[in-house]
Amino acid sequence: MSIIIRVLISIIVLFILFIVGSFMGNRLFNRSVENEIKELFSRTKTKSTIVTKTNIEALPKNVQKWLEYSRIVGKENIMAVRLKQKAAMRLGTDKQWMSVQAEQYFTTEEPGFIWKASIKAAPLIHIAGRDKYYDGKGSMLIKLLSLFTVANSKGKEINQGTLLRYLAEMVWFPTAALNEYVTWDQDDGDTTKATMTYKGITASGVFSFNDKGEVIKFDAERYGEFNKEFRLEMWSITLCDYKKLDGILIPSSGNVSWKLKSGTFNWFNFEITEIEYNKPLPY
Repeated sequence: MSIIIRVLISIIVLFILFIVGSFMGNRLFNRSVENEIKELFSRTKTKSTIVTKTNIEALPKNVQKWLEYSRIVGKENIMAVRLKQKAAMRLGTDKQWMSVQAEQYFTTEEPGFIWKASIKAAPLIHIAGRDKYYDGKGSMLIKLLSLFTVANSKGKEINQGTLLRYLAEMVWFPTAALNEYVTWDQDDGDTTKATMTYKGITASGVFSFNDKGEVIKFDAERYGEFNKEFRLEMWSITLCDYKKLDGILIPSSGNVSWKLKSGTFNWFNFEITEIEYNKPLPY
């Protein structure tokens, strides 16, 4: 057998092992995350109450206007959420954009979420990501090819960051704004500060509204990792393209940026393609 043929056979064998290994890794990763989703939803109530006008009367006027605009009055309180998302992300201003397909799951009575993503880093190369906020603690798991752990981040900075992410993403399930773990300052025209406190962690962010009552932006000081260190920086989400999904008007797209001294770093742009309420099951 010639050397060229032996080399070709070796390449084919390695390629097959690569494909099989990636497939098995993805299967194991998905199974593990599915078990976490089931655990998250295990504490969800089976029955929810109806939101009335009385429920929102004590809130700031601009928050009331947003909740009325979103069509939650007369609807069931949202206890569980599942959604699908497509997005593009990059890891630096000089890095290429990568396509993302994601699913996300939320609970509201005891706030929590799981975000599961498949990120296309290059042809045949994917990154599996799982961001989690559960029982007041956050964690971020990133695996190359769903096999090799690139990051497994935990700690007080992650706890604060995932709590703020939950607070910002309430725009997709607005009845969560009525829960006791969220308090609202008096409105200041087109902005209002919200503070979320849960399991000993407190963080605040500012919601911005337009004249229609839509939330169009959320800004907060959030911990991020820069040059292998965590520090507080301004984190901003711009929201747009309101659509009626499963009976609720929500922003279906937006972008996420860090406001750094060196300039604005837009690193994540997303679109919600599907959302379902009070269906506490994995896709």
